[in-house]
Amino acid sequence: MSEIWTVFAIVGGIIVLFIWDRLPVIAVCIAAALALWATGILSLNQALAGFGDPAVIFIASLFVVSAGLEVSGVTAWAGQILIKQAGESRTRLIVLMMAFVGVLAALISVNGAVAALLPVVVVMAIRLGRAPSQLLMPLVFGAHCGSQLMLTGSPVNVLVVEASENGGGGGFGYFEFALVGIPLVLGCIAIVIFFGEKLLPNRTSETLPPDLSRHAMTLVEQYRLSSDVHQLRVRAGSPLIGTAREDLNRVATGGLSFVTLKDQEGRPIRSDSVAENDIVVLKGPAEAAAELAQEQGLAFREDIPTGGVTDQLFNRDSGLAEVLVPPRSPLIGQRFFPGMVTESGDLIVLAIQRQGADLAPGEALAAGDTMLLQGTWSALDKRLHPAEVLVVNSPDLVRRQAVPMGPGAQTVLIALGLMVILLATGLVPPAVAGLIAAGIILLTGVLSVDGVYRAINWTTVILVGALTPLSTAMEQTGAARMLADGLVGAVGDSGPRMLLAALFLFSAVLGQVISNTATSLIVIPIAVVAAQEMGISIQPVLMSVSVACAAALLTPVATPTNLMVMEPGAYKFGDYWKLGLPMMIWYFILSVFYVPMIWPF
Repeated sequence: MSEIWTVFAIVGGIIVLFIWDRLPVIAVCIAAALALWATGILSLNQALAGFGDPAVIFIASLFVVSAGLEVSGVTAWAGQILIKQAGESRTRLIVLMMAFVGVLAALISVNGAVAALLPVVVVMAIRLGRAPSQLLMPLVFGAHCGSQLMLTGSPVNVLVVEASENGGGGGFGYFEFALVGIPLVLGCIAIVIFFGEKLLPNRTSETLPPDLSRHAMTLVEQYRLSSDVHQLRVRAGSPLIGTAREDLNRVATGGLSFVTLKDQEGRPIRSDSVAENDIVVLKGPAEAAAELAQEQGLAFREDIPTGGVTDQLFNRDSGLAEVLVPPRSPLIGQRFFPGMVTESGDLIVLAIQRQGADLAPGEALAAGDTMLLQGTWSALDKRLHPAEVLVVNSPDLVRRQAVPMGPGAQTVLIALGLMVILLATGLVPPAVAGLIAAGIILLTGVLSVDGVYRAINWTTVILVGALTPLSTAMEQTGAARMLADGLVGAVGDSGPRMLLAALFLFSAVLGQVISNTATSLIVIPIAVVAAQEMGISIQPVLMSVSVACAAALLTPVATPTNLMVMEPGAYKFGDYWKLGLPMMIWYFILSVFYVPMIWPF
């Protein structure tokens, strides 16, 4: 068997295994790279060279920037603006939602944009009395077309730019993709506005992502911290000065219970004893609080910060977490009390309940008890160990939804802006620009090292790294030229537009069953050779391939984001092509007829 047919066999095996979907994607990709080495087509260095490719590094850095925007609350802030501005007009809602997710996808990738806005759109649908199925598919398809607005929108864009530079085309500018991306987004928005209601199902899923936008208020009300809460300042000479925290519940009589200690700025105090000017927060009858203030030399605080107890406990710096004591927890039998500082020193117990009723101070914990904890967001992330407690709602998820423009938001926006400037001006290679932005996010503490690891979609990174040598093998063995010869021969004298049409159909069909990134790695070398054989510029051909690979719209398995909305949108497999097909026709028109007008043959 010649090397060319060996490469075809490997490509065919990859496609079959992707469609079969029984093996992990990364296992298939790595096996393909190793097969190229084992058959002698590539050397070991060539077979593994993709993992050191600058495009792979750039793609990984984009995932870090995307996670930084989410963790810092930038996307939550943007989502809240979207809800406020959308109103009740369906047309306005569709325009704003698809335009917004398109721009966000162009900045941080399709996966990041959809993951960030999915809960926002579900909440928006419920509040406006609309079926989520009418909005979630337009959300995803808006992200797909928005990925063509900028270089950072998709790994495919990065690969196309690299192929253009290597092929002598000169590459594409950071915003150059917008020349086709803008009409693509506008056309897709128009299709949804005019035909979306008829083409989309009207269903509501039984399992929807939780709305955590009012999470803090819910917890405050659940643990009865929203009413009958009194803030008393410790005056000079008060007998409470020096009193241990655990003794405050014994001092609080007449139905009062100790909640926490704060400073005058509203920040929790974690010291073991009371000091002058500390703010003692108590819950209970106002008469008992007034009597205690008189006895203990306390003064009701008059300069209470605006926003109430909820904003003081739940803000950009600190948050709340509700935890459940599970069976066999080491905490069972231990004695906790409201206002207690945990052993780690960075969490405060605000309230303890058993079956919805406050637990008596000093009573031992039992399985099923719930506690309300308060601390910094980083402390909540680190200290809530599954072996000890079960977290009802992940603090990380709560922060992303409910804390707009939180800690690090300004830093992340600066990093993003710097990356865009570097990419737009071409001062440094894309990989360097991405690493600078990701480095800023890591070094300033917006993301920890573990957070960076979790942020990167390793499946995508390994897929690109492992399949990049496949493109090398196709070019080196002549497989790409053989396919290109066949393609050019089939097109005949029909001209370069027919070549674009053939490449679009091949890319679009393949992209419905395997990832669009994998599709691009197979199609790009064929497209480059075909353009060279026809004697035309590779620029329109590669841009057409980029548009075609973004048209993964007909099946839920075409991209992770298509699958991401399937359950919350209550979609069936056959729902996607109804809206996806008209959009794909628009993609085809732009790819075959419009692209050559901007980038001539």
